[in-house]
Amino acid sequence: MPADWLSPADWQAVRLSLKVAFWAVLCSLPLGILTAHALARWRFPGRGLLNMLVHLPLILPPVVTGYLLLLTFGRQGAVGAWLEEVGIVLAFRWTGAALAAAIMAFPLMVRAIRLSIEAVDPRLEQAAATLGARPAWVFVTVTLPLILPGILAGAVLAFAKAIGEFGATITFVSNIPGQTQTLPSAIYTRLQVPGAEAQAGRLVLVAILLSVGALVLSEWLSRAAARRVAP
Repeated sequence: MPADWLSPADWQAVRLSLKVAFWAVLCSLPLGILTAHALARWRFPGRGLLNMLVHLPLILPPVVTGYLLLLTFGRQGAVGAWLEEVGIVLAFRWTGAALAAAIMAFPLMVRAIRLSIEAVDPRLEQAAATLGARPAWVFVTVTLPLILPGILAGAVLAFAKAIGEFGATITFVSNIPGQTQTLPSAIYTRLQVPGAEAQAGRLVLVAILLSVGALVLSEWLSRAAARRVAP
């Protein structure tokens, strides 16, 4: 792809989207694995509530999610005001975009990892436990290697979702060129400018290529996970 195919501002939006998606997945992955394992294997009071909260971002309008983030993590929010005292500001920063993207992509990540865990025969874990292995060691040595393709599939799917996140992001961190303007925000901005349809079309093509590539990779990893745990 020629370097001048996109303008410097467009390339900046693409790079920022990749950066936001990378950190969104990296920071949420440990919690995603723990949540998926809890939903797949544990039985505890409030399990249904946890499952509902995990999937809530899929149901709520993204703008509502972004507004709730602004109320919580904004400079005057309950958490945001405390974070600002220690030098951490999320609202109207790229870090806030990463937080919004992580929350919106979290359900897809958890679901992929949970399905992978549920496909593992519990008798394998029980056999390791009868040999004296502690639950954490059973997970690390037995469950985790078997579900690794599922974890990768969930991470790739979440990465694709994070790249395409728009509603919650623009509500929480606005659309500031060079700071919080991600790929979807850049497309939206170009569509508001007369004569910039060609620029918007090129950005749309980039978004399609990234999304399709991530979906293909996620599907391949899911099939690899299924073959790995199949009897």
